[in-house]
Amino acid sequence: MSEIPTSFLKLVSRSHLQAIRDRMARLYGKEDVLILLERLYFLIGRYGMDGVMELPKDLWSEEDVVLITYADQVKTEGEPPLQTLERFCTENLEDLINTIHILPFCPWSSDDGFSVIDYRQVAQEYGDWEDVQKIGESFNLMFDLVLNHCSIQSQWFRDFQIGIQPARHYFHERNPGEDLSAVVRPRTTPLLTSVHTREGETFVWTTFSADQVDLNWANPDVLFEFLDILLDYISKGCRIIRLDAIAFLWKKKGTDCLHLEETHEVVKLIRDFLEIVAPDVILLTETNVPHEENISYFGDGEDEAHMVYQFSLPPLLLHGLLEGTSQHLREWAASLPELPPKCTFLNFTASHDGIGVRPLQDILTHKQILALAKKVKQRGGKVSSRTLPDGSESPYELNITYLSALDDPKNPELGMQRFLCSQALALSLQGVPALYFQSLIGAENDLEGLQETGRNRTINRKKWDEFELGKTLAHLQTRQSQVFAKIQHFLRVRIAEPAFHPNATQEVLDYGDSLFGVLREALTGESSILCLYNFTSKPQKVPALETSATDLLSEKEFPAGDAFLLEPYQSVWLRYN
Repeated sequence: MSEIPTSFLKLVSRSHLQAIRDRMARLYGKEDVLILLERLYFLIGRYGMDGVMELPKDLWSEEDVVLITYADQVKTEGEPPLQTLERFCTENLEDLINTIHILPFCPWSSDDGFSVIDYRQVAQEYGDWEDVQKIGESFNLMFDLVLNHCSIQSQWFRDFQIGIQPARHYFHERNPGEDLSAVVRPRTTPLLTSVHTREGETFVWTTFSADQVDLNWANPDVLFEFLDILLDYISKGCRIIRLDAIAFLWKKKGTDCLHLEETHEVVKLIRDFLEIVAPDVILLTETNVPHEENISYFGDGEDEAHMVYQFSLPPLLLHGLLEGTSQHLREWAASLPELPPKCTFLNFTASHDGIGVRPLQDILTHKQILALAKKVKQRGGKVSSRTLPDGSESPYELNITYLSALDDPKNPELGMQRFLCSQALALSLQGVPALYFQSLIGAENDLEGLQETGRNRTINRKKWDEFELGKTLAHLQTRQSQVFAKIQHFLRVRIAEPAFHPNATQEVLDYGDSLFGVLREALTGESSILCLYNFTSKPQKVPALETSATDLLSEKEFPAGDAFLLEPYQSVWLRYN
């Protein structure tokens, strides 16, 4: 092929086409770029694209709140779990949460879904695509694109073992004698796994486990597999695409294989692709790493991820509330850069994974991190480690529910107030908030599940019987019911306030180490909200306000000129009158 089809320019603007052409040339070489562009043209054509789409004016608003949940999070005997999940969310959350992140629901072999066997199917035990799309009738949908690795039980890997093209070259084969000590990874298991092929024994790259085989993105066939899968997900209603474990994507000899330039080029290429086929779809990168590395996936603010997880928030907030000081959280939050209009954070305190501690690098000392890990263990949690280049191990992840992590064994009521303080604070920060199902309902450590599987992460992945959960939430005296009602209240207030728009301004204020304060102002200037949080178990005095205000959470009036007290772990969202 000597030139690009002129009809391609009806689908793609010249600027997008040039950007994609340049990225493909950098990733796969100039000599094949026209062939790859032709493949892209026919791929887009298969999904019925008939012209260049305009970018949406707004990607998000104060009404955007994400629920993180498994497909089978809530179950009823004799019914596909996706149908049960749809009913639970519609009945309890439809006016409060507008986006549901259904964690990997494809056929899988391990890691609770993140070892994908077939990306284009829904696991039979969960339901089918119609069930997924039914949820999408009432909520926006967020899917995972697990693009670093797939299951060793996948057809792709079976084709690799037999020698069938194109999957014969979908994976990394390495010599076990090769020096790979510089590679950064979050596991202590072997990096290379021995497997048998038609040609004999070989060793494949397995960053996360022997069942999760890393894909070779230096092969453009892998790129086109995932672009096709991405289009399929978008056609099923997906609004947010989560790029799972993206930091590890590209492998290059002699490097740490983390955040490589080629990895960023792949993310940018996917962004370019989305702006052609679905400019209203949001690209979210999942990189559980130190803060500066994490926000590098914003690129220049226009060319890479729309959204990144705020990974430093969960461990910093946990540390501050357990230690009774807002110092480190305040200093970190005050240092956050001003974000471009098309970029924002996904703020969360808990997820299906544990609480990562790598993002605490250069914020807390190693001694402070070890002390935090000790407090988690004292509350029944577990600590997962990673292997450092020198062979030693270091805490990587704290495995515990966020409520249990903030609990006070001597005073459960105080522990619950501390947890609610954490949730109110996360909901008030600049960005889009995401709530994990276990936090939404105030779940405690699932010690029975942990004992059953022996996997640390199970402690925070309890699956619920719909009837039993309903009884628990209906019983006003249970912790779960009280937490659920309180968070529902937080959400009702939040989504009605323009000052909580993800792009509304944010100013972190210094009220001393006992309090955390942040001022949010609406983009139009129509409203300002001062959010204050007591980080201690004792009442704390707040200086007098210059202007009278109303606490949106309690509807209490606060006159100007009078100092006031915040009770232990109390939260107030003060809207100036």
